[in-house]
Amino acid sequence: MLESIQQCIESLEEGVLGLESGSGATAAVMERLGLTHVKLPSAQVIALLDMLADGITPVNQDITSAFLGLCEAHKKLLYALAGFLEQGAGVLRTGKELAPAQAEAPLPPPSGAAAPAPAAEHNGTEPEQHEPEHAEGQPQARQSAISSVRVGTDRLDKLIELVGKLMVTYAVISQAGAAAATKTVASLCELDSVIGQLQSEVETIRLVPLKQIFTPMQRLVKSLGQKVEKKVRFELQGEDLALDKSIVESLNEPLVHLLRNAVDHGLETPAERVAAGKDETGTVLLSASRKGETAYIQVRDDGRGLDPERIRRKAVEKGLLAESERPTEAEILQFILKSGFSTAEKITDVSGRGVGMDAVVNAIRAGLGGDILIESEPGRGAAFTITIPLSRSANEGIVDALVCRLGRDVFLIPSRDVVEIYMPAARDVVCLPGGRETVDVRGEIYVLLRLDRFLESPSDGRPVTSAQAVVVRVGDQRAAILVDEVLRQQQVVITGFTVPVQSIFSLPILGFGMMGESDAMVVNVEELLQNFQGQAA
Repeated sequence: MLESIQQCIESLEEGVLGLESGSGATAAVMERLGLTHVKLPSAQVIALLDMLADGITPVNQDITSAFLGLCEAHKKLLYALAGFLEQGAGVLRTGKELAPAQAEAPLPPPSGAAAPAPAAEHNGTEPEQHEPEHAEGQPQARQSAISSVRVGTDRLDKLIELVGKLMVTYAVISQAGAAAATKTVASLCELDSVIGQLQSEVETIRLVPLKQIFTPMQRLVKSLGQKVEKKVRFELQGEDLALDKSIVESLNEPLVHLLRNAVDHGLETPAERVAAGKDETGTVLLSASRKGETAYIQVRDDGRGLDPERIRRKAVEKGLLAESERPTEAEILQFILKSGFSTAEKITDVSGRGVGMDAVVNAIRAGLGGDILIESEPGRGAAFTITIPLSRSANEGIVDALVCRLGRDVFLIPSRDVVEIYMPAARDVVCLPGGRETVDVRGEIYVLLRLDRFLESPSDGRPVTSAQAVVVRVGDQRAAILVDEVLRQQQVVITGFTVPVQSIFSLPILGFGMMGESDAMVVNVEELLQNFQGQAA
C-alpha cells in the first residue's frame, strides 16, 4: 500500500512539473488534484481557479510550488487514511520521516528548457508571438496584470523634449527679477502649457490595446465550446482600441465570466439551432468602441436570448419582486445582476454555480466606476454592454478634484465621483429615526452624509441651508456629502501616505492632494459610503 501511494503521488508530481516545462495541461493537473470540483461560496475565488484552468492565468513558479504542496498534502492524507502515520503526522510508523514539502524548496529550471527571456522582450508584443504551444483546447496563458507597456521611441523623444522645455522655463522664471513681471507671467503660461502636454503624453504612454486580452479569449471560447459540445464562431471587433492599462487589467475577469455565460447559457446546441431554423454554428461577438470619454465593451451572442417571464418568476420566488408588480422588460432583465440570482437549471463545471452576474457587476461598478446594460430578444440572442468612463483612477497621479472647506480644514473630493453640487433648502432635508437624514435634490432622494462626523473634523456650525451638498456616485451607491463650502475645482497630484495611516485610523482618506500652495487630504468616497452602510446595518 505504501508503494502504491508513493507511485500515485509521484505521478501527480510529474504532471505538475510538466507544467513548468510547458509540456502539461493545467486543466488536467487541476482535475487530478481535485481543484475543479471544489465548491466555494466566493465568486472571485472561483473565477481565479477558472482562469487558471482555462489558461488565462499563466502557470509560474509560485503556482507550481503550491501545486507540489497540494501533492504533499494528498500524500499525508493517504498515509493517515492507511494508518501509516504516528500521532505527530510527520513520521511514518516505520520510523522514516516524511520528506519536507517540495513546495518549500526552489524549483530548478527543467532540463533542456531555455532560460526565460526578460519580461521586457515579451510585454507589448502580439499575443500569438513568443508563446509555447499548449495542449489542444487549452487557451494560451496571459498575465492578468500588465507589468510593462510597449513605448515607441518617438514618444520618449517627445517626453525628453517636454522635460527640456520645463527646465528652460524654470530657468527663465528663476532668473527674472522683480522688474520682469511680464516675462514671468509669460513664462508661467508657457510652463502651464508644457505641464499639460507632459501629462497628456504620460497618459498616452499608459494606453494598452485591448488586443492583449481579447486575443487569448479565442482559445477560451474554443475550449468552452468543445467542453459543452457546441459549435461556436468567435468574432472580434475593435480590438485595436487602446485604454489605460489599469482598465484593461480590470476587464479581464468580467469578460471571462460574460463569455462563459454566452457559450454555456446563451447558445443553443447544434440540434436546437437547426430545429429553430438557425445555422448550427452559433456566433459570439466581442467588440469594443469609444464615444467621447466613454468606452463600450460588448459581448453579444445569437442564441436563445433571455426569457423575461422566467426571470420575473424567479425574482418573485426570491422575494425581490411582488407578484402584483409589473416592471418593464428592461427592469426585469436587471434582476440577473442581483447577488445570487441565477436561472440555471443545473450546475456545470463551466457556469451556473450560484455565483451569478453580481461578480461582473461588482468588478465593473466598484472597480471601474462603469455600468453594464442588458439587451435581449428571445430567440435572437442577448448583448451585455459594459460602459466605462475613461477618466484616470483617483488613487494616484494627477486628477481633477473639488476643493471643499469644513471648518478651518480643507478636503478634496475626486471629481470622477461627483454628480453635481446642490445648496439644499430647509424643506429638502428630512430627519429619519436613528439620526439619519435624507435630502431631496431636484426630486431625487439621497442619503445626507455630514462629512464632519466621518472625518472627526468640526464644521463651522452653519445651518444646512447655508452649506453645500456634493452629490456623489460610486457604482450603484449614491449619497450627498454635506460640506461648509465648495471653494473651487482644480487639478491636484494625489500621493499616498508615507506611514500606514489606514491601519492606525479608520478614516475614509485616500491620500494627500498636492495643490501647489498647500496640501489637503483626499476623501475616499467609496470607503465613506461603505462606512455609512456598515453603520446603518
